[in-house]
Amino acid sequence: MTDASGVRPQSNGAGDRARRRAGRVRALALCAGLCLSPCGLRAEETPAGPADRPVPKTNRWAEDWSALRDPALRTQPFDDLKYIPLLATDPQSYLSLGLTLRERFESNRTPGFGVGGVRGDAYLLQRLQIHLDARLSENWQIFAQVEDARAFDKRTITSVDENILDLRLAFLSYSRTVESGTFKARAGRQDFAFDLQRFVSSRDGPNVRQSFDALWADWETESWRLLGFISQPVQYRFAEPFDDFSNRGLRFSTLRVERKVLGDNELSAYWGLYQRDGARFLDAGGNEARHVFDVRFAGAADGFDWDLEAMGQLGRVGSSAIRAWAVGSRVGYTFASLPLQPRLGLQADAASGDRRRDDATLGTFNPLFPNGYYFTLAGYTGYANLLHLKPSLTIRPVAGLAVTAALGLQWRETTADAVYVQPSNPVPGTAGRGHPWTGAYGQLRADYVFAPGLTGAVEAVRFAAGDTIREAGGKDATYLGLELRYAW
Repeated sequence: MTDASGVRPQSNGAGDRARRRAGRVRALALCAGLCLSPCGLRAEETPAGPADRPVPKTNRWAEDWSALRDPALRTQPFDDLKYIPLLATDPQSYLSLGLTLRERFESNRTPGFGVGGVRGDAYLLQRLQIHLDARLSENWQIFAQVEDARAFDKRTITSVDENILDLRLAFLSYSRTVESGTFKARAGRQDFAFDLQRFVSSRDGPNVRQSFDALWADWETESWRLLGFISQPVQYRFAEPFDDFSNRGLRFSTLRVERKVLGDNELSAYWGLYQRDGARFLDAGGNEARHVFDVRFAGAADGFDWDLEAMGQLGRVGSSAIRAWAVGSRVGYTFASLPLQPRLGLQADAASGDRRRDDATLGTFNPLFPNGYYFTLAGYTGYANLLHLKPSLTIRPVAGLAVTAALGLQWRETTADAVYVQPSNPVPGTAGRGHPWTGAYGQLRADYVFAPGLTGAVEAVRFAAGDTIREAGGKDATYLGLELRYAW
């Protein structure tokens, strides 16, 4: 996986400890200050403000602030920087500035289930992004975003935890709408996120998001969408500013088609080619060329919602043939007329493992670019050699607040392969040993919208490890996360 590109033990020097403590105090103070000021949140998470006023989105490049050419809609501080006209004769030509700040405190008593003597940890993750969005008429867009991600007081820092001041996004985009549909194209550093982000995501869970140096194009009509891209995923280094890179050693290309069916429900399918030099698995090694075939059906009707996805993988790693698969589903029913609007949900997932060693066939599923929080923020298990069942209940006690309680049950698809933790790392001593049962976890999460642009979340997870993990030297795991996110 591209996530793991090395680790850096934290220095034991007194000066370094003082620096990190001071940084954490500054970050917490800033985070507390943000809580006291009403600002705006992602559009997906907050009620709309005044009519036609834009709101921040998860993908900041997708926002359109041209509505602020109307001075009556400039109701918040610094709105003059959200819409800076470039041409007096063209209101669609403007410059917009913005930032996103996320502060997350995490306490993880047993990372990796403690196998190998890994110690518990408590630390602060801080992610700051600043962007510039230039619209040159209604057709052209230039977008650039820098990111500074820090991990204060974390014992072991990896490339998904810290990225000191680097270029996250920088692309040129063109779009044109005609009577038959809309054409879009992008070139440069960008991010992709398909569906529930099971396998292709912008990786919002960890501290450092995933970007791709890519060429992208799509054609969209009222019922159809066809898109494709070729890319070199960005690989992250965290020692110096602006040291991230991409090269032909890691490539990912895709062709995808989407169709609206039975109303606004969506049926989609795509083919992708994932290529990585020097890949390493428990039963194979060498250059990896993995063809992925994915189909998904998602929608909602009469209180029900569903998202069903299946993926098959073929190809080679070195001299070994790839034969892997995965399925994921999330279904639910919302009692909209009842107090608290309860939603009963059920999530089920399965991903193949390698059933036989030294047979020149690799069955371990590669989750490609997972989000990192598809099961829980704790990230105790990865999406490989997995059977997973998770019933849940979500309620909404007050406006802007959602509380979810869930119970997860996990097994291995085959005992011949290992138990995997995020992103796709085998737990030492579990392959070919023990029983299918991996363990069970309880999850409690609350999300709250303080104001447009300002959200908070609390999540607690307790994972009761099965005998296979215990016999490998592991133990039960406990996670607590507290998060504030501000978008301007």
